[in-house]
Amino acid sequence: MLTNEIYIGNMVQGKYGSISYKTKQNKPRPKEQWYRVGETHEPIIDRALWDKVQKMVKERAKPFDVGTIGLFARKARCANCGYVMRSSKNRGRHYLQCSNRHVAKDACIGSFISVDKLEQMVIDELNRLSAEYLDKDDLERKIEFCSNLQSQKDAILANIAAYEKRVAELSKGIRDLYMDKVKGLINAVDYTELSKDFIADRERLEKLISDGRRQIEEIEIKMEVGDNRRELIERYTNPEHLSREMVEILIDYISVGKRIPKTKDVPIEIHWDF
Repeated sequence: MLTNEIYIGNMVQGKYGSISYKTKQNKPRPKEQWYRVGETHEPIIDRALWDKVQKMVKERAKPFDVGTIGLFARKARCANCGYVMRSSKNRGRHYLQCSNRHVAKDACIGSFISVDKLEQMVIDELNRLSAEYLDKDDLERKIEFCSNLQSQKDAILANIAAYEKRVAELSKGIRDLYMDKVKGLINAVDYTELSKDFIADRERLEKLISDGRRQIEEIEIKMEVGDNRRELIERYTNPEHLSREMVEILIDYISVGKRIPKTKDVPIEIHWDF
């Protein structure tokens, strides 16, 4: 279901084609040769969910031998060469290391970190973000900010309603003038002259309506982003351990560097997905 485009409103044809005109036997065609027509019907799967699943399918994270997907599978990358880090196991512990390190001697200086250590570093950073974002004073400011956005939205909606009412009046005036011309009450020159101001005003108001709707869309995005960010961090505040679901939702990827000499510190850079 999550690989069939029909569920996001697309019609796809031409998945199979005949091998030869001499036979009715068909064979699968490459995806780039399929015929797609978008928005042919109402989707039943949200596009954001579809895109996220396609990304996961493309990554094809490999499971450990115990049958579970590695916690940071396809999410950890070597900071030095950009390669996805490979999972290994030693004495019951899982580690991540640069897969490019074994291609050639000088291919990469290599990155290496235990899964447990990386998990704790991610949790620490998530908790730091939670404490920063969920600060009471900060939350009050954000709530006030969202209230201001709602006030702006309400004011713009009120203006749009007034503009639409005036546009309807102008359109009626233009129609009345046209009927007067049809009935011979005014001539074509008078109709053109009298309706010119009506049409100009209507076009000006229609532009204001269009601009207002665009402003509302921008405001709604700001409000939604703020709410989503707060909801995500509140949901995953102070976890003891990470789950694969949390990693998928919260993290785009993690850049892992080489351990700093004479220390146990490994530099990482988390690229959050929110």
